[in-house]
Amino acid sequence: MRALRTVLAVLIAGVLICGAIVLPLLARSDDKAAGRMGSANGQVGPVDTKDLAAVQKFEVPSIQHTPETVDYPQSPPVGGNHDGAWLECGVYDEQVREENAVHALEHGTVWITYDSSLSDSDVAKLAELLPDEGILSPNEGQSAPAIITVWGTQLRLTGAGDIRIQLFLDAYGQGETAPEPMASCHGGVQRLESEDGSAA
Repeated sequence: MRALRTVLAVLIAGVLICGAIVLPLLARSDDKAAGRMGSANGQVGPVDTKDLAAVQKFEVPSIQHTPETVDYPQSPPVGGNHDGAWLECGVYDEQVREENAVHALEHGTVWITYDSSLSDSDVAKLAELLPDEGILSPNEGQSAPAIITVWGTQLRLTGAGDIRIQLFLDAYGQGETAPEPMASCHGGVQRLESEDGSAA
């Protein structure tokens, strides 16, 4: 009887120890998954910002020039058919015409967009981080405070202080994903999006 009690005590202790080790690991894994899912779906929630695991990559099936307005599946778009003129590099305080910005992406440009809820000081921080071959512009109603985009590749950011901005620039900021990586956004047009959706 004493031996049976000893065996049961050892088994119970083993179960408790395993639970104490395994349950926190499972919870941490769930938190990371929730953070990534929240980021991918544009919902506010915990986001793991230690690496680029949340970067999204998209297939871009067509890259034809068109004078027409394009209905892009992402906001901001990551590529696709676009205007024959590319958008000039720089910082914009109004929403830009997507079709021209996408042409700049084709040239290897980095495009950082931000929601209007972002403070002026945070917008200034983003402008400081913007590379020479870069565009910064507001994008009303987007699914994150800031989003950084290169051709076919995008990352939703927690804000201007997100350390992944520099990680993303180091990994993708040289135009590696673009069809024309040696081109430039310099020499482009400065085209804004007017209220009726046409080029201003």
